[in-house]
Amino acid sequence: MHLGGHPKLTVMAIAVAASLLAEVRFGIVRVPVIIWEIAFGILIGPQVLALATPGPSLEFLENSGLVALFFMAGMELDFERVKGRPLSLALRGWIVSLGLGLAAAGLLYWLTIIHAPILAALVLSTTALGTFLPILRDAVRGDSSFAPLVVAAGVAGEFGPVIVVSLVLTPLYGVWQGAVLMFAFVAISVAAALIALGLRPPKVVKLLERSMHSSTQLPVCLSLLLMASFAALSLEFGFEAVLGGFAAGMVVGLASRGEQGIPFRAKMDAICFGFLVPFFFVVSGMSLDVKALVQSPRTMLLVPIFLILLLVVRGAPVFLYRKDLTRGEQWPFVLYSATALPLVVAITHIGVTTGRLRPELAAAMVGTGLLSVLMFPTIAEALLPRETRNA
Repeated sequence: MHLGGHPKLTVMAIAVAASLLAEVRFGIVRVPVIIWEIAFGILIGPQVLALATPGPSLEFLENSGLVALFFMAGMELDFERVKGRPLSLALRGWIVSLGLGLAAAGLLYWLTIIHAPILAALVLSTTALGTFLPILRDAVRGDSSFAPLVVAAGVAGEFGPVIVVSLVLTPLYGVWQGAVLMFAFVAISVAAALIALGLRPPKVVKLLERSMHSSTQLPVCLSLLLMASFAALSLEFGFEAVLGGFAAGMVVGLASRGEQGIPFRAKMDAICFGFLVPFFFVVSGMSLDVKALVQSPRTMLLVPIFLILLLVVRGAPVFLYRKDLTRGEQWPFVLYSATALPLVVAITHIGVTTGRLRPELAAAMVGTGLLSVLMFPTIAEALLPRETRNA
């Protein structure tokens, strides 16, 4: 049976199967849903069983899923929780990571092992906050000082690469022009956030609350409109659409904080993670050049190299936390910080589609991200000291 004639049905069936498998524990390991989605995409794709191939009918939904992924990353940013010292340390730590990533990628480029050092450095400086956050919530006590430090590091590991990717991959302008346009885009985003936070007339608030539980779903429609508008504006400015999705997510996230926003945020979770995002990960798996990874010993060797470098690059900033982390919390902090997959897939996807990254190198980077998500959070949870662990 060939599934190519029903690609959307295939992806949604995979999303259901992946969600069910994500609930199953294999020993102490619970495999995240995105790994199952990518794995099934690889399995049915042209590289393995050739049951389905990425085509024009999936392109719109794949791109929408990518924007939705960054939209939800923006919504997850809770500056109230991490502001102050945690965020200050996280930003300094990410700058250290970026510097180390550039140095490591520069060395690999000099040794002619890789050809895209900037993209490699960005991959090595990412953190998958959304992936390990549910694990962290279950593992760490709510009143522990450890959780805000890890969350802040994750915020920096998601926010920093998004900004740099948009500048580095800007196809229309130079760096300085891009920086000016980035400043203008940020100013528009801040203005939108202030409007969302400040303009709350009682009649408007009541309308939004009432319509959220009716067939009109006005708050959801407005949020999706904002996501699409910011993505389009980002493209008009010459950036990647993901920057617009991320900015729209931050605006919507700020406007929906608190208990009143919980039902709305649950609906956005359902739309994005239940429908749009699976298209991105499944189709990314279908497009992944697994044969290039498996057939080349040199490319396969890159996976453990990148995995070690990911630990070093994202873990090295732990020295900034000498006064904030106990000795037993340092290795868990390193491992959580070095957990990276969604942004790795997104960055490599953009790199391949823009011609800046060869498919085999992208496959090695995604393989590194897969291993980090499978290994690092589980090991970190096992290493947590008793006083930090959730009873």
